[in-house]
Amino acid sequence: MPRFFQPILAGATLKERLVGCAGALLGVLVTGIICAWIFGADAHLPLIVAPVGASAVLLFAVPASPLAQPWPIIGGNTISALVGVTVATLVGDPMIATGVAVALAIAVMSVTRCLHPPGGAAALTAVIGGPAVASAGFLFPLVPVGINSLVLVGLGIAFHRLTRRNYPHRAQPAAPNPHKTEDALPYFRIGFNGADIDAALAEYNEALDIDREDLEQLLRTVELKALSRSHSEATCADIMSRDVITVRDNDTPETARHLLLDHHIRTLPVVDETGRLAGTVGLRELVRHPESVTLPVNAAAITASASDPVSKLLPVLTDGVRHCVVIVDEDRHVIGIVSQTDLLAGLARSLSMQAPKAEALIHGSGI
Repeated sequence: MPRFFQPILAGATLKERLVGCAGALLGVLVTGIICAWIFGADAHLPLIVAPVGASAVLLFAVPASPLAQPWPIIGGNTISALVGVTVATLVGDPMIATGVAVALAIAVMSVTRCLHPPGGAAALTAVIGGPAVASAGFLFPLVPVGINSLVLVGLGIAFHRLTRRNYPHRAQPAAPNPHKTEDALPYFRIGFNGADIDAALAEYNEALDIDREDLEQLLRTVELKALSRSHSEATCADIMSRDVITVRDNDTPETARHLLLDHHIRTLPVVDETGRLAGTVGLRELVRHPESVTLPVNAAAITASASDPVSKLLPVLTDGVRHCVVIVDEDRHVIGIVSQTDLLAGLARSLSMQAPKAEALIHGSGI
């Protein structure tokens, strides 16, 4: 029995719930105040309809849900109310009208891509709302349902912006290929792909309250976390090069060019007079500034600590742009460097160590 009382939404922390409560309080209260100012004291017209409360739950408690986005809230409530009023007009039996109204509301919301659970309540309210709703007739879907929904969404956008939430929710786009080709980044060429996700969703045969792009990003993150855990014994300290070739920030571009070519490397850490990392310089910077008399330092150096897991460097060193990560101590002194070659060798070593374990597991299971 206790499992029935546990949260069913992933990421539903106490902080998120408290923020949702505050948002719902302000959203519904201010919506009522604004609508009262717009409609005046008309006793025959409700100032705010019950489905707005359900919309507020989605809007403020689960703002990332596809069902809580602006068009589903505004379109779902308004269109469903219109469906309800139409059914109430055409179907004489209230019991039959209630079922038909909700069923048609789901169908119309699905076709218009604005599925919103409170829309079912809006359709039901239009059928059994009583004299006030009946007297409003076909005005009811616009006033107050449409106005309520529009005001609530506007307040939700303002509230989420103040609380630094991503609303309207947009999935983070995948990083473009820096080489300006159609190939996906190296990391995205391995493991699962979009077709695998579509096939899994088809086999699952159940609608999920999550955007497909969000689902893919979540799975990618889970994959990285699992890889990090399975290779937790390998750290940057295990694979980094310790005899690091560096250049001073007051050296000339010619000095940096000579070191890069002489040591067959692509990137040099640049250190200041105290030995702390000031940035990096590579052939790319030198080519872009051929006439520069001072060293063209790229200050946005990617760094890591010696204790960081090797798998943490995978997204960085497979983005097609960066070729190394500088390993620094707490004072940003350079203590090592991990290149793409170092990373490849480290992962290959980890895989070779796990191969005997996998083979023993297969043999031990009788496969």
